[in-house]
Amino acid sequence: MVDALLADEGGCAWNRAQTAESLVAYLVEETYELVEAIEDGTPDDVREELGDVLYQVVLHSALAARASSGSFDLGDVVRDVSAKTVRRHPHVFGADQAADLDDIVRLYSAAKAREKAGRTSAYDGLPPGQPALARAQKLDAKRAATGAARPSPAVPSAPVSPSTDDDEGAVRSASTTELAWGRALLAQVDEAGDRGIDAERALRAAVREREAMLRRDERDERGEHGGSGERGAATAPSEGDTTDEVAAGRSDRDEQVPPQPE
Repeated sequence: MVDALLADEGGCAWNRAQTAESLVAYLVEETYELVEAIEDGTPDDVREELGDVLYQVVLHSALAARASSGSFDLGDVVRDVSAKTVRRHPHVFGADQAADLDDIVRLYSAAKAREKAGRTSAYDGLPPGQPALARAQKLDAKRAATGAARPSPAVPSAPVSPSTDDDEGAVRSASTTELAWGRALLAQVDEAGDRGIDAERALRAAVREREAMLRRDERDERGEHGGSGERGAATAPSEGDTTDEVAAGRSDRDEQVPPQPE
């Protein structure tokens, strides 16, 4: 199907014009839609979003194969991930034995460490584009794995009191305030990690709850009552509702630029 889309004769010019870089926004969007389906959707939603993510993998691989360098194709992608999975599961594909989950994690981590022997820091490999909450917890998990202590909060710089005509001072003051707020938030993220809470997932649930309430209030203002039964319709929370129940329903998604499947 992707080969047909990319064919020079009878194919799709829009697809042929894409690059790995131009598709990043779609890849990120589809990944988050899959996460949303897993956390707050139905099995049919998950199935659909898995298909969209799979399509991105196939399309990226086909575009790479068409590039002048012909750097890799889908077969290379599948072979690489298969080989990596075999290497990292020696208790399944090798002679090692694993008595429990701790042993499995130990063997997996050792295999991964051998693959990444060229890294110079325990904190290498953290994707800069990862959402900040998730990246903060991943960074702290790596810190904990090394046995290092958490750094003490940075000492804030002296406060800036800008005059009304001191634009540069105002910018510095705003930046200092923002950094201080970020440090306070990071401390909350650390606390979440200590309590075994996934901060990113927790915030997503709270945002879904707020969206459900806003949609409920919006319907009330229009004089509408009850849900439409459509996917994404939020119901008004009752006194006994839990956070997850209040957050029920996935919001309608923006359609991708055709001919991307949705």
